[in-house]
Amino acid sequence: MRLLAKCAKIPLPSKTRHLLIAISVLYLIYCFRPKSSHERSECREQYHYNRTYPLTPPLVFGNQVKYRVAVISDLDRDSKQGNVWVSRLLRGFLIYYKNEKFIRFEWDSKPLLLQSKLTLNGRGMELSELAVFNGRLYSCDDRTGIVYELRNDMLIPWVILTDGNGSTSKEFKCEWIAIKGQNMYVGSLGKEWTSVTGELENYNPQWVKVISVTGEVKHIDWRENYLALRSSVGIYYPGYMIHESAAWSNIARKWFFLPRRASHSAYNEIDDETKGTNVLLTADESFSLIESTQIGSVISSRGFSSFKFLPNSDDKIIIAIKSEEYRGEIASYITAFTVDGEVLLDEQKIDQIKYEGFEFI
Repeated sequence: MRLLAKCAKIPLPSKTRHLLIAISVLYLIYCFRPKSSHERSECREQYHYNRTYPLTPPLVFGNQVKYRVAVISDLDRDSKQGNVWVSRLLRGFLIYYKNEKFIRFEWDSKPLLLQSKLTLNGRGMELSELAVFNGRLYSCDDRTGIVYELRNDMLIPWVILTDGNGSTSKEFKCEWIAIKGQNMYVGSLGKEWTSVTGELENYNPQWVKVISVTGEVKHIDWRENYLALRSSVGIYYPGYMIHESAAWSNIARKWFFLPRRASHSAYNEIDDETKGTNVLLTADESFSLIESTQIGSVISSRGFSSFKFLPNSDDKIIIAIKSEEYRGEIASYITAFTVDGEVLLDEQKIDQIKYEGFEFI
């Protein structure tokens, strides 16, 4: 110990000190220099992506599989309660009888009330989707463009999305979330933004946001993809198709869409209430091959607002929510069907409020 103490007191030669300082400076410059895209991609690859899904392991009882699920509400102007804005998270169980391909739901007795004070022009917490990403549960406010993480029964703001190409001061009206690879895709209505009587204003809702696990946002122009989807069923501008749900299947290597509304005529706010659809659209990765499948019969006042594949079904079974807003009346329904159009559960009312997001949690 005495020898070490003596050594510690020995002054370093001037040249050695200067060399050590130079090495330290060069190291700092190297660490904080702008990195190439190749180096950034290497860093991202080193990040451990959490593929846990669903978040709660299902319970298996012979022929039955019991999944924990949840739906989340978009109460529009009714979100405001006193000095806060709220959304309801209703949890429950989906029970799947494998041999019979039968599905039923057991909902909790009351929903969890989620709160926030983050608003835009007096509105907020109009949550439009639920999605598990990187082992966490997220939702998106279509009024403020905020992507929230739901953790310990609280909402934690994660990312704020701006409209169009991102170089705007307007919030992004997020309507759907899909997970592809290690990225979260967040989309809007998919139609041209028009006035209440159908006059064209911009193409901002036809952009998609791609969010990495670290919260980096890329703005992607999806206009041609949206046009390809609606033209596949013979709809052309000023006709329109409104999207509020989408999913990417790693198994099928395809995009799946359940449009909420579609019309061969120009948009009109009143008529739009009865433009609900019953069509499932699938597209390959390049959107060059698009197919459509009819799901049951059309109930014109109801349209799809969220869906997920039933886990362990090889992405062959879909659980979907339909929303209804007609002449002031509001309701939400849940249904199940195969990707080939076989209905496994007829539309079943959840409640007389608007639930717009569904997920296995």
